[in-house]
Order: sequence, then structure tokens, then C-alpha cells
Amino acid sequence: MQCFKCGTQLGPEQTCPGCGMNVKMYKKLLAISNYLYNQGLEKAKIRDLSGAIDCLKKSLQYNKNNTEARNLLGLIYYETGETVSALSEWVISKNQNGKNNTAGRYLDEVQSHPALLNTVNQAIKKYNQALIYCHQDSTDLAVIQLKKILSANPKLVKAHQLLALLYIHDKKFDLARKSLRSAGQIDRSNTITMRYLAEIDNEAGTVEEKEKKRKKKDSKVEYSTGNDTIIQPANLRDNSGWMMIVNILVGLIIGVTATYFLIVPNIQKDLQKSANTAVSEANDAIASKNQEIQNLQDKVAELEKSIEKVQGSSEASKTQVESYQKLLNAYQTYQQGGLEDAKTALAGIDASKLDADAKLLYESMQTDISTKFLETTYNEGYSAYMSRQYEKSAEMLQKVVDMDDTYSNGDAIYYLAQSYRIIGDYEKAAVLYQKVIDEYPSSYKADNAKNNYLPQIQARLGTQQ
Repeated sequence: MQCFKCGTQLGPEQTCPGCGMNVKMYKKLLAISNYLYNQGLEKAKIRDLSGAIDCLKKSLQYNKNNTEARNLLGLIYYETGETVSALSEWVISKNQNGKNNTAGRYLDEVQSHPALLNTVNQAIKKYNQALIYCHQDSTDLAVIQLKKILSANPKLVKAHQLLALLYIHDKKFDLARKSLRSAGQIDRSNTITMRYLAEIDNEAGTVEEKEKKRKKKDSKVEYSTGNDTIIQPANLRDNSGWMMIVNILVGLIIGVTATYFLIVPNIQKDLQKSANTAVSEANDAIASKNQEIQNLQDKVAELEKSIEKVQGSSEASKTQVESYQKLLNAYQTYQQGGLEDAKTALAGIDASKLDADAKLLYESMQTDISTKFLETTYNEGYSAYMSRQYEKSAEMLQKVVDMDDTYSNGDAIYYLAQSYRIIGDYEKAAVLYQKVIDEYPSSYKADNAKNNYLPQIQARLGTQQ
């Protein structure tokens, strides 16, 4: 934690050691912000997304620089289909803190899929058009637009809610319940969804009472026209409903035909263009890698000729050839995606036997492999933790901590401790929690470890002893 005025690292005292500013209230605000973030995280885990959004917004009111709260708020917006709001939060987060910020990865993943951004843009336009149709009382057109939106973006909660509202307006309560159940699966405690469900229950009960009263009347209908009284059977059928269904089916057939002949060819053309571009880039990359492999092979061949000419240094040349051969094998393994095998192969190379260019390649590969190995293994362990596969999470995160125990600003140690605690390895968990407290004393992770998890584990270990 740093002083808001001069940036000096703060300790337990209530005044800044650098500028003398009273930071008691400042620390309290940060603590409240972290507490609200933890509440939002707990609610997000049980899919109380509306409650989580409220907590995270309040957390940012107390501390607008709470990067983790802003990133989580963006993830929740993305989960509810609000992609634009999610991108806005991640952009703000990245501008506030560009170092080791997962918001950058989120933005890269979204921006690397232009088709996804185009789909989001179209969904927004269609949703706005559906609202216009609603204001114009063109509910049928609004329903069609909303169904198109949900087929492309099924997580857009407000589209489910608007569609349910239109169904309620048309007395189609079963379809309205189905739309609201879909919204509830995304956000369980959304107040608008629950209010609409209550309205459906009230409306449905009123309709059923009216239907029972209608059935009690005579099975014939009498009405007057002029001086004449006309008696009509109550079960006389009106075929206008069937004609409406036929007209709708014909319209759907025409729409599907127009889509197939007008829109599909353009989509296929764009896909073919994208595929050709991807193939061209892949061919360029393969050619570049093949050239590097050829250069290494040429060096191996050159050294083999040197061995034949210089018999006195045959053993040294043989060792050097083996080093280049191992480097070549490690490079090929790395290009094929085998990070662990490439890492093992590099460990068996004697770098002192390589020339300057080969040593530069060796060091570059070692750095790149370590970085990617850490990132890939951490992401796999974190995903396993979020999927409740805690034994796999512990295995993956232990590899990360063995290489770099400060990875992701202590998140690797924290989630490894969490995994060990859940699977019952309390001794390892206690050691890791203590390390989080010692090395990251001002983080929410240290607060959780110190106030919640470490006392529980110590109590369990004391009981077992």
C-alpha cells in the first residue's frame, strides 16, 4: 500500500513516513473497498451477478484504483452479455495499471476475434431496433429481433427480460416463464427477472379465474343485431388463427430463402478470405522456422567436417556437435508446442560449447519457454481451481511456484494454498498462507489468509496433533 500523496510505501503506522500525511482514513477506505470486492467475488461464485455488480460498483466508489474489482466487474458484464460495458471497465483498468494486469489479456482475447466484436455490434443495433418496434406497438417484429439477438448472444439478460415482457403483454405466460428461466440461469437474483415472474403468477391466476367463469356459462352465445336475436353455438371455430399461422410460416420461408441467397454467400466469401489470409501467414511462419532449422543443421554439418579435419580436437568437437544437436532437437520440440519436453532438453545443453549466435538462440528459447510455461501452467491451474478440480490445480500451481513463487503478484501462492487447504493438505497450506502474509502484507490475499484461512488450518492441525 502506497501513500496517495507522495507514493511512499506505508507501514502499520497511521501517518506516512515520507510526507507525514494522516493516512488512517485512507487505509480505512481501502479496507472497505477490499471487503466489498470480496463480497462481490463470493456473490459471483454463486451466480448472484446483480448483487456482485452492486458490491463491485461500491468497491470502486471507495477506491477507483482497485484493479481486481474493476476486472471482475468487467468479467460479470461480459457474462451477462454486456460486452461493451465489460470492454470499458477493462480499458480503464489497463490505463490505471498496465503492469501484470489481466485486463490486458481479456482485451487481447476479445479484440483478436473481429467476428465476435461484429456480432456484439449487430446485437446492440438489433436490440435498439427492438425497442423502437416496442414503442411503435410492433410487438411481433420486436419478438423476431430479440430472438435473433439471443441466437447470437444467448447471455444477454436484458434481451431475455424484454422478450418475456412482450410475451406477458400477449398473455403467453409459458413462453414468458421460459425466457425468464433462461435469464435466471445467468443471473439468479436479478430483481427485474423476479418481478416479472411475480407479475406472471398474478396475471396467470386472474386469467384462470376468468376462464372458469366463462366455462360456467351456457354453451351458446346470444347477441342482437337490430330487432333480431341471433343464437350462435359457443364452439363455433374461427379459422382466422390458422391463416395467421400460415402467413407467418410463409414469411419465415421467404426470410430464410432471402438469407440463404443474399447473406450466406457474403459470409462464405468473408470466411474464405480469412482462411486464405491465415494460411498465408502460417506458410510464412513455417518458412521462417524451416530456415532457422536449416541454419542449425548447416552448423552441425560444418562441425562434423571440422572433426574429420582436426583429429587432435575430436573429443571437444564431438561434445560441441552434441550440444548443437541437442539445441536443434529442443528447438524442434518447442516449435511443436512441447513446452515441458523443450524445457527438459534445454537443461541438458552445455551452453559453454555454443558460439555467440547459438548461445543467443539458447538464451532466447530458455526465457521464452520459461515465460510461456509459467503462463500456460498458471492459467491451467487457475482454470482447474475455478472448475473445482483442486488436486489438478495444486499440481499445476506447484510447478509455477517452484519456478517463480512471486508469479502474478502472489496469486500463484495464494491459490495453491487454497487448493491444498481444500484437499486437506493443511501443513503445506499453512506454510503458503504464512508466506502470503509475510510477502504481501497489504493485499486482500494476506487479509484473507491472516483473518480466515490460517487460523482455521492451525486449529485443525492442533486438533489432529
